[in-house]
Amino acid sequence: MAVEAARRPRKTGGAASLQSLLWRRPWLRALLLLTPPMGWFALIYLLSLALLLITAFWQIDSFTTQIVQVWNLDNFRTILLDPTYRLVIGRTVLMAAAVTVTDAILAFPFAYYMARVASRRTQTLLFAAVLLPLWASYIARVYSWILILNHSGVLNWSLQSIGLPPANIGYTNVAMWIVFSYIWLPFMIIPTYAAMERVPESLMEAAADLGARRWRAVRDVVLPLAFPGVVAGSIFTFSLTLGDYITPILVGGAGSTFIGNVVYSSVGIANNVPFAAALATVPVAIMAVYLLVAKRLGAFEAL
Repeated sequence: MAVEAARRPRKTGGAASLQSLLWRRPWLRALLLLTPPMGWFALIYLLSLALLLITAFWQIDSFTTQIVQVWNLDNFRTILLDPTYRLVIGRTVLMAAAVTVTDAILAFPFAYYMARVASRRTQTLLFAAVLLPLWASYIARVYSWILILNHSGVLNWSLQSIGLPPANIGYTNVAMWIVFSYIWLPFMIIPTYAAMERVPESLMEAAADLGARRWRAVRDVVLPLAFPGVVAGSIFTFSLTLGDYITPILVGGAGSTFIGNVVYSSVGIANNVPFAAALATVPVAIMAVYLLVAKRLGAFEAL
């Protein structure tokens, strides 16, 4: 068998040369592997952002409603100087920040119990409980909260049944805050749990040997090491809230307009695509700054 194998002709030609070249140069294998997805990323995502930025410097003819490719800063000047749009931007950013802080406060004890206390069986059940809402439709989850929070919903009915006044928080910013916090909570729990699970148990034992109580060890040991995971989760909660426009339409009231709603109305109703493009660059710029801060805090290592 060995003699016959030795007598077989070895592979020659282009295939063997290419295989030898890839074996000697691992960076070339990585380049060939990453070129197709990175090419699609550059073509679809980066090119779209470039076209968005270019369109933002054009304007629309108020008479014909046609796009005029004349370079100017009128759209950005309107966004910066008009108090209406400054109010919309401020409301959107404040809501995204409030949802992020709320989800971080709710996710940390839940993730801590999953990672440090619960058994494997309980962890599986809790993972299913966290991921199960993501399998349902986004619209279905929002409508379920409408049934709970509206004026004749479950919340007001329950409060009145026990003799308390109705909450009447349906179609308000408070209702949006509750719905956003619920919808994006799994995106905060999972990175926080992943970061917390990587904290060695030996550090907790060392803290206990030094006389630290459990809450002190959590505050001084677990929280600093798990904080990058919280920041990683905040990237999802902040960005998803910042760009959402469906929940404000369905759950918010008259004063609940977000950036996404203005962009949608500018494109679909006013047909002012250049102004919509200029306003759409605002969350892009905000997230660029947010990602730089998150990178400094070690969030990307926790993803």
